[in-house]
Parts: sequence; structure tokens; C-alpha cells
Amino acid sequence: MKNVTDSFVSSGHWPSAGSFGFNTDILATNPINLSVVLGVLIFFGKGVLTDLLDNRKQRILSTIRNSEELRRGAIEQLEKARARLRKVETEADEYRVKGYSEIEREKVNLINATSDSLKQLENYKNETLRFEQQRAINQVRQRIFQQALQGALGILNSCLNNELHFRTISANIGILGVIEEITN
Repeated sequence: MKNVTDSFVSSGHWPSAGSFGFNTDILATNPINLSVVLGVLIFFGKGVLTDLLDNRKQRILSTIRNSEELRRGAIEQLEKARARLRKVETEADEYRVKGYSEIEREKVNLINATSDSLKQLENYKNETLRFEQQRAINQVRQRIFQQALQGALGILNSCLNNELHFRTISANIGILGVIEEITN
């Protein structure tokens, strides 16, 4: 690390005040470039992640509201069905002489239809909840993968030392020399 700091302080690598030049010391410029790239990613990535989570929250809330509206509609239908049932029971007393069995059939059909409607609404609610749960699980998995990847990159960067950098640079320079000889 002392060599890297010395390269920043050393006047041999910086252009003089009156001229323009490039810093060709890879050991001095790579950490700067990496820190700039990581800073930009963190700065802009945080907003994107916040927007994704806000959108996700709004979709879940919207789905819950829709489910509640469907539930209220089912309750209204149930109340209407109960009112109709009371009416049918009243008529049953009046028409008992004409045909008790026919009224009972209508009552059973009404109860079955209401029960079927409630079952369908319950199934829809359960499917919606499973879908949203799976979507949330997939998003959490993706976020964990991203964090693991970032952690691996951090470990990889912390494992790199000056000797490894020097050997990598030397090998790349050798490869470039061979490529240049082949192209000539």
C-alpha cells in the first residue's frame, strides 16, 4: 500500500503545471477508477433498488385492495343470498301445501351456488397470495445473489496484492508483445 501512496505523491508520475499528460502507472490509476465506478454504482443503484421496492409494495397493496373488494362483493352477495333465503323460507311456509320438496330444492341450489362462489373467491385469494409470495421469494433470492457476488468481488479485491498485480501486468505486457510481433 505504501508503494501506491508513493506513486500518488511522486512528482515523476504527475504532469507538470504547464503541460498535459497521462498517468500510465496502472497501480496508481486502477484504484481511482475502481473507486469512481463503485461510487457511481452505489449512488445510482440505491435509487433504482428503492424504486423497485416501492413499485413492488404498491403492486402488493393493490392486489390486497382488489382481494378486499372481491371479499366485500362476496359478502354483499352472501347478504343478498341470505335475504333471498329468508324470503324463500317465508314463501315456503305459505306454499307448504303446494310443494315442500320444490322449495327445498331451490334452497339447496341457492346455498350451493353461494358456497361455490365463496370457494372460488377463496381459491382466487389463495392463488394471489401464493403468486405474490413466490414473486417476493424470487426477488429476495436475486438480491441475495447480488450481495454474494458483491461479497466475492470484495474478497477478490482484498486478496490482490502488489506482487500479484505486478505479475499480471508483466504477463499482459508479454502477451501484447507477442501479438504485436505476430501482426507485424
